[in-house]
Amino acid sequence: MIDWKSVKRIHLIGVAGTGMGSFAGMLKAAGYEVTGSDENVYPPMSTQLERWGIQAMSPYAPANLDRARPDVVVVGNVVRMVNPEATAMRDRGLSHVSFPAALGELFIGPRHGVVVVGTHGKTTTSAMMGAVLHHAGRDPSFLVGGVTRDFESNFRLGQGAHFVVEGDEYDTAYFDKGPKFLHYRPKTAIFTSCELDHADIYRDEAHYESAFEKFVDLLPDGGFLAACAAYGSVRRIAARSRARVETYAVDRSGADWEARGLRLDRDGARFTLVRHGAALAEVHLPVGGAHNVENALGVAAAATALGLSPAEIAAGLAAFHGVKRRQEVRGTAGGVTVVDDFAHHPRAVRQTLAAVQGSFPGARLLAAFEPRSNTSRRNLHQHDYADPATWSDAAEVFLLRPIPTDKVPESERLDVDAVVAALNARGKRAHVYATVDEMVPAIAGAARGGDVVVAMSNGAFGGIWGKVLEAVGRG
Repeated sequence: MIDWKSVKRIHLIGVAGTGMGSFAGMLKAAGYEVTGSDENVYPPMSTQLERWGIQAMSPYAPANLDRARPDVVVVGNVVRMVNPEATAMRDRGLSHVSFPAALGELFIGPRHGVVVVGTHGKTTTSAMMGAVLHHAGRDPSFLVGGVTRDFESNFRLGQGAHFVVEGDEYDTAYFDKGPKFLHYRPKTAIFTSCELDHADIYRDEAHYESAFEKFVDLLPDGGFLAACAAYGSVRRIAARSRARVETYAVDRSGADWEARGLRLDRDGARFTLVRHGAALAEVHLPVGGAHNVENALGVAAAATALGLSPAEIAAGLAAFHGVKRRQEVRGTAGGVTVVDDFAHHPRAVRQTLAAVQGSFPGARLLAAFEPRSNTSRRNLHQHDYADPATWSDAAEVFLLRPIPTDKVPESERLDVDAVVAALNARGKRAHVYATVDEMVPAIAGAARGGDVVVAMSNGAFGGIWGKVLEAVGRG
């Protein structure tokens, strides 16, 4: 383990990623001299790093280490063993550590770790947890995978006892293939969901679930776990915990935490917060969707375990404004509204469309989808994408054909033509396009005043949001 008390200068290899860049900002805020490097450094992270006064060098090169003169090197999980800078780092015998290990040792370990894990909803739930603690005056620290609208940042370094972090099950570094969240020292946790994802890392459902089993085993006897009862896998894994467990769910009777009288409309969700059958508070959650209400129940359970009152929780939830790229309205032109969302798993697609429909009652939805993640580009969920139920709230579906990659063998690739054929055969209008520039005119041609275009991708989607707005504005 590194003696952090003697460390003054820290260099990050792979600094332009969302997590690493935010961690660089947190290190700078904590008083360290920070530099970084990446293959490409571009907005928005390049702008953020510049604003924080962090030098970002490009491309990777041994000379970057000469300029940085680091006491410790933090290595991102995008960096491979053959990376020239990582190779030079090893050759020189420089102290190095993964980003999750550094985060756990430096920031989470000295505080009360509040870790949010699960297949879906991690970013929103961890941002919500941080916002509720902050609103209640607990001055928390946090690091999440998206830009929170309440703080306009991915991170915050507070003086309070709690550190809220989004716990990712992806691998840690080239020298540590275990899940990132095993480094996060949880005392309190929220387990939102569990269904096979990251097919490039996990070979099957059992392998995937084993990562969460290891995480749950980290919780101490005096800890607390809020577990979403909507998933049988979550209930089963949570049952092995030594920590106290309370369950939550929107639509499953018997859960410890429930949302009764749920109403969804343009201004979000309203419900009665119920624990063990007793009404605690009336809640208004400004972010829409039943899935976000479920996330809020997990936050309420964990916040109660941390000592917050029902009134403090309700007030914090009412003040929460969400996370960018989660049901984010990018603009309106020609009477057509364009919404951006990070959804890529079939369940997330279905939940996002339902949430947007709730926020725009009566509107016709046009769904644009880019299968970009390592899992969505595979045929693992071929049947789900071809099921009209996944797109039930969309009047029409527009799919972008993934560019073939060696990372996904041909036999394992998602067959988007088969998806489109199956949807059309079952009465759901669907189309596939080779490029975003081909897709945009088709969407603009199909859109009419009052429609909402929901563009879903875990990437940049070729800047589709602005292009659609420009096209419908011309129309």
